[in-house]
Amino acid sequence: MPLSDSLRLAVLVPCYNEAATVRAVVRDFRDALPGAEIYVFDNNSTDDTSDIARKAGAVVRQVVYQGKGNVIRRMFADIDADVYVLVDGDDTYDAAAAPQMIERLVEDALDMVVATRHSEEQEAYRLGHRFGNVMLTRFVASIFGRTFTDMLSGYRVFSRRYVKSFPAHAKGFETETELTVHALELRMPVAEVATRYKSRPEGSVSKLNTYRDGFRILGMIVKLFRAERPLAFFSIGTVLCALASIVLAVPLFETYFETGLVPRFPTAVLCAGLMIFAALFLVCGVILDTVTHGRAEVKRLAYLAVPAPGTQRAAAMATSAAGRLVE
Repeated sequence: MPLSDSLRLAVLVPCYNEAATVRAVVRDFRDALPGAEIYVFDNNSTDDTSDIARKAGAVVRQVVYQGKGNVIRRMFADIDADVYVLVDGDDTYDAAAAPQMIERLVEDALDMVVATRHSEEQEAYRLGHRFGNVMLTRFVASIFGRTFTDMLSGYRVFSRRYVKSFPAHAKGFETETELTVHALELRMPVAEVATRYKSRPEGSVSKLNTYRDGFRILGMIVKLFRAERPLAFFSIGTVLCALASIVLAVPLFETYFETGLVPRFPTAVLCAGLMIFAALFLVCGVILDTVTHGRAEVKRLAYLAVPAPGTQRAAAMATSAAGRLVE
């Protein structure tokens, strides 16, 4: 049974001034997934993105709050489907890989399949972007454990239970980092599929600012570290303050044992203050770690409340088979 016959498929395309490419994106995904509903979410475009997408056959919706993260938040809230395909509207990703990614998601009962980008075109995937992606991906891996080789890919397939349990706090391009960490935190079954990545067509301009958005992504990683690993995060402050206090206190103790005096009283006060800060950091980490475990349990319950796409397909096939037997 074809996937489109047993599952509701939704292709989600966030767009901002993509008039030069959106028609090709809608057309290619219509050909690759004939049974899917294609949604273009226009994020305050100043060109003809919405009109072109609508004429191409997509369902067009508007998102007022600027930023890719805000668009994804609206998409995941508004669209109801069994399997979701998220792809950028710049016509750089291979639509022909979508059926394979969906098949992998369903057959292996996964929650997210990420398209890793492979390209021989220098302009498609510039060296600076590759290097930044590798560094940020390794940074996330060092904090949250096993991760992906292309954490910042804009081409992914999700299960319904992933989408409906995703908190969506990010506002801009840092949303890919949040998508990755959400799967890692709930220890979801995930996979990667290598796909072709091509350069933007002539007349299409990237909205990504290498340095600005790179620092935003780095900031998001730090925020997620603080929110999801508070004990480890605040323990860093504990260790730094405690070490500084001890280093500054050693000469004071030496002088005290030799003379019985504490001549550098301000330094002694500073040492005491630093050790108090160390204790406060530790207490904050312990308390917030307990709160985080509670939040994780709530997200886990929301995740478990929705069946996996594989079980949905099996149920649909069983219903279809039962119907044929009755006939």
